[in-house]
Amino acid sequence: MDSSVKAQRMRVPVAPSAAPDGGYGWFILLACFLVFGLTFGVIKAFGVFYVEIHQYFETTATGTSWITSIAVATIHIIAPVASALSTRYSHRSVVIMGGLICSLGVMLGSFSRNVIELYLTVGFLNGFGYALTWTPTVTMLGLYFEKRRPVANALASAGECILTFVLTPLFQLLIDSYSWRGALLILGGLQLNLCVCGMLLRPLKVLRDVTCEVKAQEECLSLELQSKEDSEGPLGSRNSDDLAITEACLEDPEEEQTSTMADPNRRTKRAELRTKILLYVDYTLITNPRFMVYSMFGVFAALGFFAPALFLVPYARSKGIEEYQAAALMSISAVLDLFGRVFFGWVANLRLVDTVQQLTATVILQGTVLLLCPLASSYPELVGFSVAYGLVYGATVSIHITVLAEVVGVHRLGSALGFFMLIRSSGGLLGPPIAGFFIDKMSDYGTGFLMAGVALIVSAMFLLLLHQMNRRGQRSTTKN
Repeated sequence: MDSSVKAQRMRVPVAPSAAPDGGYGWFILLACFLVFGLTFGVIKAFGVFYVEIHQYFETTATGTSWITSIAVATIHIIAPVASALSTRYSHRSVVIMGGLICSLGVMLGSFSRNVIELYLTVGFLNGFGYALTWTPTVTMLGLYFEKRRPVANALASAGECILTFVLTPLFQLLIDSYSWRGALLILGGLQLNLCVCGMLLRPLKVLRDVTCEVKAQEECLSLELQSKEDSEGPLGSRNSDDLAITEACLEDPEEEQTSTMADPNRRTKRAELRTKILLYVDYTLITNPRFMVYSMFGVFAALGFFAPALFLVPYARSKGIEEYQAAALMSISAVLDLFGRVFFGWVANLRLVDTVQQLTATVILQGTVLLLCPLASSYPELVGFSVAYGLVYGATVSIHITVLAEVVGVHRLGSALGFFMLIRSSGGLLGPPIAGFFIDKMSDYGTGFLMAGVALIVSAMFLLLLHQMNRRGQRSTTKN
């Protein structure tokens, strides 16, 4: 044996061959349920605060909407960081830290003296904490469920609509009793429950001892990467770049000795660096055309996802609807949202229809409902809109993470979710302000819904393209 080669014993995390689809996974599902509710559920219910802050600081619709858009954009931008931190440390510690950060941000926001300070606290700090809690929890749920993944994702995301249903009238009551500042302070205390959700997260991987004969630690790191690839589910497929890196690190010693005579250190150092990076952030995803097409769907969908929830209550108030009745519209939408998530998640689990086709149909329906919203002016008509919108919104969000897992494979879901959220961040950031711009120009909240509807129809075009790419891939596989 070469004197430069030394035996080194390492404990390498190795994933089980199959997801348990139950057992402790139900506690992970409960944690994810609460995380959805205390993050995106709060964002959807924030329309009640919008009216009060808009009046208190006497700002424009665009200015006030930046609070929500900054929070949404921060969630998306920080998502890859959250994925990398979860891999480096643990999902549990990252979620607990995120719960503390978003709670601190909302509490500090209650003392804001102007809208800029709300941007920094309720917008940026709160969104930063949301990213650290939501991304690792959803990733962990994908690891614990395989056969039941569509239903698990649907049940977990139901926390968003159930807590929206509860929090919207609760926020209105707290604002009437303690003002919007007192309500924000109480909300900050409520979000400390995200730390409890983090404590429920238990790693799925087990450790085993492996002895590596290495010149450095890169070969053991390559073995760890190899173990991640071996653990992929039936939806996954190994990436050629990943395999090339692993093979480069585990080449035959004689070949390596020959190839590195000219420069013995450069190749191993380069392989070590790439392997370490891939362990935390799978940057090769940006070369996957199907993933990039799906990410473009996410950008345009995000333009239309968050504006309606923010402007529904103000739109109803502008039509002369009483404040508690206006708040009840969000609760009605949340109930149908819950039904849509559970029912259509169950339908996706039956595999009767291709999930991409199902997602395309629901996105087109959602865009159409939003385009029809400005026709509603009376309270019964607004109730009808809330029912239809809640149903199709729930049908859409119940399966979009499942489709992402099918596009990239579950073994790459953590990095893929981070990159997907990062790319989608531009839509989440610009959606509410663009809608607010049209509202300010036209002096009509209905124009915000028209903008959101058009954005969703455009996003469906990318899903149609993805479906065609899937069909071509299946045909080529069949021929081979």
